[in-house]
Amino acid sequence: MPEVRLVNVTKKFGKIVAVENLNLHVHDKEYVTLLGPSGCGKTTTLRLIAGLIMQDEGEIYIGDKLMTNVPPEDRGIGYVFQTFALFPHMNLWDNVTYGPRVRGWKRGKTREVAKEMLEMVKLTTRTKAYPRELSGGMIQRVALARALTTGASLLLLDEPLGLLDAKIRVELRYELRRLVKDLGLTAIHVTHDQEEALTISDRVALMRRGKIEQIGTPTEIYLKPKTIFTANFVGESNFMEGSVSKVDTRGSCVEARGGLIIRTSNKEFSKGKMVVLAVRPEKIEIFNGEKKMENGFLGRVEDFKFIGSLIHYSIRLDNTDLISVKVPVRLRKFELKDRVTVYFASENVLVYKYPEVGLRRELEVE
Repeated sequence: MPEVRLVNVTKKFGKIVAVENLNLHVHDKEYVTLLGPSGCGKTTTLRLIAGLIMQDEGEIYIGDKLMTNVPPEDRGIGYVFQTFALFPHMNLWDNVTYGPRVRGWKRGKTREVAKEMLEMVKLTTRTKAYPRELSGGMIQRVALARALTTGASLLLLDEPLGLLDAKIRVELRYELRRLVKDLGLTAIHVTHDQEEALTISDRVALMRRGKIEQIGTPTEIYLKPKTIFTANFVGESNFMEGSVSKVDTRGSCVEARGGLIIRTSNKEFSKGKMVVLAVRPEKIEIFNGEKKMENGFLGRVEDFKFIGSLIHYSIRLDNTDLISVKVPVRLRKFELKDRVTVYFASENVLVYKYPEVGLRRELEVE
């Protein structure tokens, strides 16, 4: 089974740098997701690995073999496109067996492999159906089966669930990971959906402007974002600007807008340094009225809305900052204009160096 390595890979389209000096190592049988906003280089990276386009600089290896000048059909890959790209004039069976047939496989082997793949994606009863007669979820599974019948050990997936209804998309993401793991494949999956990436991946590579911003396990990416962009793009965060007013054995204190003193467990920055603080909405608690405590700040409920099993509160602090808080529905206690105290523990405050371009520019996805 293959590992995939990209070494200092760059791809330009005219003056546009789509991928810049990219280094990525995907291990054998690993499921890695390339996550990021539109235009960050995710699909270009996938197409480079597939050999559909060639890099301008750098090297791409599949296994221990350098892929320079190796055509796509000789790279041992299965590619699933967002649009599924099934032949509309062929029924399900002919679509799935197309790859083995054009490669000259014997009829018996083709039939055996196709039947096995169709059983795996639970479509053995629809072999005579045409794409127009299948649901979006079924078409996605046909496309996956067709990619797998070639015997590929490396699966490349370009937004494979992007065109499906929300409920089907959630169901199929688990099925997709199960299939990949059951077959012992290496998979590289492109998506802009953070929940999808965190759910199915062994590791997530967050991309921005043609580069990898951070790569790590879903837990690392979510709980330990290394940059402001990561903290903003993966999940949600409340951001506050300030300067370090004190450093001691417990960490540091940051003076934010309106003289708010925020205690953090971070000791990285010296007194006087400008920093950005980030706190996840689900790491914040709300109390009725004024409650005096460290990292407890007064505000007023400005808005709230239901999001499934959670309530999303918007709290306008006395210093004018707007804070988002997410709590379970069962904990709903507050109404519009209620006077409240918001609280977050010092260990839940992420601290970042103040960006040279300013906070607003740093948060931009493009």
